[in-house]
Amino acid sequence: MQRRNEAKDAGYARSLLRVGMVAGEASGDALGAALIQSLHEYIPQLEIVGLGGPAMIEAGCHSLYNIERLAVMGVLEPLLRLPDLFKLRHQLYQYFITHKPDVFIGIDAPDFNLGLELKLRQQGIPTIHYVSPSIWAWREKRVYKIQKAVDLVLTLFPFETIIYDKYRISARYVGHPLVTTIPLDIDQLAARQALQLDVRATWVAILPGSRQQEIRYMAETFLATAYRCFQAKPYLQFVAAVVNELHAAQLREICRQQFPHLPITFIVGRAREVMAAADIVLVTSGTATLEAMLLKRPMVIAYRMAAFNYQLAKWLVKTPYIGLPNILAGQRLVPEFIQHQANPESLSRALLDYLEHPQKMQELHKVFAEMHSDLRTQAQQPAQAVLELLASRERTGILSS
Repeated sequence: MQRRNEAKDAGYARSLLRVGMVAGEASGDALGAALIQSLHEYIPQLEIVGLGGPAMIEAGCHSLYNIERLAVMGVLEPLLRLPDLFKLRHQLYQYFITHKPDVFIGIDAPDFNLGLELKLRQQGIPTIHYVSPSIWAWREKRVYKIQKAVDLVLTLFPFETIIYDKYRISARYVGHPLVTTIPLDIDQLAARQALQLDVRATWVAILPGSRQQEIRYMAETFLATAYRCFQAKPYLQFVAAVVNELHAAQLREICRQQFPHLPITFIVGRAREVMAAADIVLVTSGTATLEAMLLKRPMVIAYRMAAFNYQLAKWLVKTPYIGLPNILAGQRLVPEFIQHQANPESLSRALLDYLEHPQKMQELHKVFAEMHSDLRTQAQQPAQAVLELLASRERTGILSS
């Protein structure tokens, strides 16, 4: 009831809300499900129709098609799937103009959703894009398409709203789900006990990535780094977090052939607990760097890729950092190494530097705690942002009652 009163206070007092929603992969499915659940707290009757996965369907979304049709990755696969993707987008467009929702929300998948949002907005349907494309890192000119396609952008990080302000596009920082799901205080002892790790040892966590390509480029380098650290400090223990048994088998085989004496434990599917249990973390660039920051763990970030892709990235990407802690802070809080710089010698030196200067670890813990708290405080609820947009359109007479 309190949430419903808040919706009235915002100026949006409908008893029924019809929402079109399209998510493109598992992360978008999770965001969509959380948004649906939050909207239900404000609106008595909620109809959600579009394209979603298991989480959105369980939350109440009627998915017109299988989300797997939109789950494409890389460069070549989307090109091969273009005919089906164009057909799917046209089918969704036809449905939504025939059964007009009060608002359409496209979650991530910008190459697919922005085109759909543009057409729906031209038909008078309010559109929201949830998860900003990385225009702050590359392809800034996409902002002009976003400007035409959406009424509101919901961003995961506060720095993303700056560029939208520059182009006078309405944007709201609503926070990354990890910011609220990971507690401010982390119980390292409990994490070690849950993983059955020695509670008295000094643990280095190794996260080589979740994709096979990342394992291909990072696994051997990370294990060689661990071995160099072990040679320097034989008391160290290592724990590697991998997403499946296949990756675990690949890392075990590397160890068997090259580092048979490395004291390392392999754990499948519990990356967050592994980082929480560790003293320091060696991590491949990606969302895991945000998790490590929110878990208040000192880290060294690395990334390697195919030579051609690296040269292309150097040309396209304009951000000076690859790790989310550094991007959020606007400065190099933690060491990061790319391509040829991501070698065992450099990485081990950076990890050992933490152990030899514990005050750096303490200072990082304090900085990360402040960043975590700030991220929580600044974030607006996605559901509130949606209802505020609808309320403003009703007040101006753009949206019929």
